[in-house]
Amino acid sequence: MSIESIRPVAAHEPPYYTVVFTSVQTERPEGYGETAERMKELVQGVPGFLGYESARTPGGLGISVGYFRDEESIAVWQRNLEHQAAQKRGRAEWYESYSVHVGKVERSYGFERE
Repeated sequence: MSIESIRPVAAHEPPYYTVVFTSVQTERPEGYGETAERMKELVQGVPGFLGYESARTPGGLGISVGYFRDEESIAVWQRNLEHQAAQKRGRAEWYESYSVHVGKVERSYGFERE
């Protein structure tokens, strides 16, 4: 992947919300990749979903940030049955630990080199 194809989620008009999921995976998270791809597909169908970013350090710390227009959009995602099943499997198999932080964005801006 070239640096030109890597882009952060664009700044949106506030207010909107972020859901920050920080995790440490188990040694061999079998089935994780396929499920993560499915979750990316599903969340894009949530009304009010604005975007998603994810990164993992070489040491294993992962950070995923979902951007949502409002709290109801987050609630719709939380109620998704496939998402709930993936969360349950994550606690049982894929994660040593994780934390979730939900925040309201009150200011947002960006920069892109031309």
